[in-house]
Amino acid sequence: MRFLKIYTLPVLILLVGSLFLMPACKNNTSDEPVAENNLVRSQSNNVVYDWNELFLEIERYAAGYRPGPAPRAIAYMGIADYEGCISGMPDHNSIASLYAGLIIPDVESGKQYHWPSVINACRAYLMPRFFINATPAQLNDITGLEAFYDDRAKQEVGDEVWSRSKDYGKSVATAVWEYSKSDAVGHNHFLDPFQGYNWQDHFDSDGDWKPTFPGPGKPMGGVWGKARTFAIGESDKICRKPLPYSTSQTSDLYSQALEVYAQNTPTLSYEDEWVGEFWSDDLVNLTFSPGPRWLAIGNQVLKLEDSNLETAVFMTVKMGMALNDASVGCWNSKYYYNVERPQTYINRVIDPNWKPALFNPITGEEGVTPSFPAYPSGHSTMGGAGAEILGDVFGYAYAMTDKCHENRSEFEGVPRSFGSFYEMAQENGWSRVPLGVHFRMDCEEGVRYGTVIGRKVNDLPWKD
Repeated sequence: MRFLKIYTLPVLILLVGSLFLMPACKNNTSDEPVAENNLVRSQSNNVVYDWNELFLEIERYAAGYRPGPAPRAIAYMGIADYEGCISGMPDHNSIASLYAGLIIPDVESGKQYHWPSVINACRAYLMPRFFINATPAQLNDITGLEAFYDDRAKQEVGDEVWSRSKDYGKSVATAVWEYSKSDAVGHNHFLDPFQGYNWQDHFDSDGDWKPTFPGPGKPMGGVWGKARTFAIGESDKICRKPLPYSTSQTSDLYSQALEVYAQNTPTLSYEDEWVGEFWSDDLVNLTFSPGPRWLAIGNQVLKLEDSNLETAVFMTVKMGMALNDASVGCWNSKYYYNVERPQTYINRVIDPNWKPALFNPITGEEGVTPSFPAYPSGHSTMGGAGAEILGDVFGYAYAMTDKCHENRSEFEGVPRSFGSFYEMAQENGWSRVPLGVHFRMDCEEGVRYGTVIGRKVNDLPWKD
């Protein structure tokens, strides 16, 4: 389990050792009301950080979760964390009333709750339900993390407070799960990501999307644009229009196709290859997917800043909602405009032998293009949304070095440094052009559109 090996094991050893040095457990009969030092903000971010890391590790191997089901899962787990802890976050408002059918149980008045235990129970309940095909080893990782935080809580607050908190977290998670299941399109979509859409029915002429190879030969996420959103409505689920289709050498579209072609003909520069690999996150079993990449970045900042639990909860719920809505809006727009990929255009108009630079080191496949329409770019849309959330939480001029893929050997696993999250989103978007899988218009509109969606999430009534 990666988070245990890399991040937490030394801490666990220290904690286990220190438990034997603690005085006897607190009085199990204590029912004191929540005090200032027991607010969510008084706790460390560890429980959220570790569950986020475990999510990223499991999602890396989860087939069918790209592009939308993984962001969707983050959103619902984030909602459970947030609503479960709202009684200990006096500066924040519950948002449950915004969503018809989402009924969150109340805490017991005057009773003490241990917020890390509430979150631990929420995640332990929801993770195996969102990952119903998890391997036995992954399920053991889930139960192991749950047990670690359960044991720690019993030592810190005693059996009664821990038990009450765990029961409450499970009741909140159950309510959120039942609400999640009421989304007919989103629920268990990963079981058949190609469902409900026949590309031949929508292909009228050159310029319309059709499958590229190597690939599955059918479109992924054709109905994902109808899944539930949290901050955008139907009118927000369409981005701006793409450039008009044209094969004229004086047209803007031809110019953008030529730009893609020139980037890796005959070969990519070292810098462009590095940027493309650094942000790719396309391939199952290799890395987490493009949306959760921004949760991984947020998790890095939690550790860099030693943020409190309230900040971790707030970042995660907003990130999940923004990535979910960005994926839904983007895929609704993709299949609405139905724009072909650069590979199809270039092979027909410029060079029939040209291939994109995306390479799968696991299968050995070369010239890979994701199997859905080009406009707008999903990477770029989710990147714009994720960057907007991180900017709102940690600052729009926050500079950091992204170590998401540090020390990876199957591609250029060297960290890259940035002056802001928006700069990261822009490079993430641009990376798809030299990789050969997107036109410039796909990426520029994606970042813009994702930023708009992120702002809509930020504008929800989180605070008075």
